[in-house]
Amino acid sequence: MLFDNDIYPTSHPAFQPTRRHLLGAGSALALGGLLPSAASAQAAWPAKSIRFVVPFAPGGSSEIVARSTAAELSKTLGQSVFVDNKPGAAGNIAMSEVARADDQHTLILGHIGTLAVNPYIFDKLPYDANKDFKPVSLLAKVPSLYVVHPDVPAKNLKEFIAYAKKNPAKLSYGSAGNGSAGHLAFEYLKMTAEIFMLHVPYRGTGPMMTDLLSGRLDAAAVGAAALLPFIKSGKVRCIATGSTQRLPQLPDVPTVAEQGFPGFEMTQWYGMLAPATLPKEHLDKLAIETAKAVKAPDSLKRLNGDAAEAIGGTPAQFAQFIATEQARWQKVLKRAQVKPD
Repeated sequence: MLFDNDIYPTSHPAFQPTRRHLLGAGSALALGGLLPSAASAQAAWPAKSIRFVVPFAPGGSSEIVARSTAAELSKTLGQSVFVDNKPGAAGNIAMSEVARADDQHTLILGHIGTLAVNPYIFDKLPYDANKDFKPVSLLAKVPSLYVVHPDVPAKNLKEFIAYAKKNPAKLSYGSAGNGSAGHLAFEYLKMTAEIFMLHVPYRGTGPMMTDLLSGRLDAAAVGAAALLPFIKSGKVRCIATGSTQRLPQLPDVPTVAEQGFPGFEMTQWYGMLAPATLPKEHLDKLAIETAKAVKAPDSLKRLNGDAAEAIGGTPAQFAQFIATEQARWQKVLKRAQVKPD
């Protein structure tokens, strides 16, 4: 109602505010005063330490990528980000746990195995790779290196293939488990080169490396980051790289493509995932900071030193990358008839 003093004097009852009106106005003012604080509280994320789960045992490329990223995020998010290794069942245990995490402070390291392999080798998974998680950012790509124990009489890939063909079923190679990146890398090579070797799966890269260094295994394909120190010390011999170009750290080692198999490429990749329940505003903030984290000077120095390529893309780019890799490896897995442990 509009009041006009020429029509109603200020003493008129219609001009006098009732107690109900006053209480309503007071409540509105009080609520208005609280709204900014409530909004600020909702936006104050993270509110505690963030657990970054790695679904593999310590000692592999996953460890290096995860810790480099976590260290940088701890500087920018205002809360510590700590790595929690949780191996087992080809990563399924950790993926299942994080898929159901609802504390908004639990993340997981996505990987070629858990996202592009497991969905096609397990009859039933305790998680849905595409529905239970939100891609945050593709962190890094790590070229697979093909190495042999020094006792194997092969100085390069051509000699190794020739030796394997002359000695079928004599050579063995290890991996971090059925469906792991190392398993895929060697199965891909076996199909391409038409050779046969015995596969010995382990529970993680660390245990497998122990047997490779001792000579109980003949060969392996492992991410460059975990292998470079052993190659430089002569404890294993690198016969080829899965990268498209020679690595600056190993300029004398030719790629698989250079040694008779044009177009061959094998890299491992790692990205950050959040449970699907993470609110979009938190996801957006995390994605921005994560993309910065992998490109930070300290992180780049660490990753480049281990022959890992930092990526740091957007959630949409990572989602598209996952879809492309799933389509690629579904075909390879079907042909190789890879089965889980």
